[in-house]
Amino acid sequence: MPQLNPAPWFMILMLSWLTFLIILPPKILAHEFNKEPTITGAEKPKPESWNWPWY
Repeated sequence: MPQLNPAPWFMILMLSWLTFLIILPPKILAHEFNKEPTITGAEKPKPESWNWPWY
């Protein structure tokens, strides 16, 4: 049964993992996000009350 021979598939597995572990992480880590998270204080701002007329 030729599918049990790991010789051709092991090299494909190694090359694909090398691609994922060496080439792609620097490209992903170089990505810059548009908005940085802001640190807010412990106090929550009071919500403003609605001044809509209720009919």
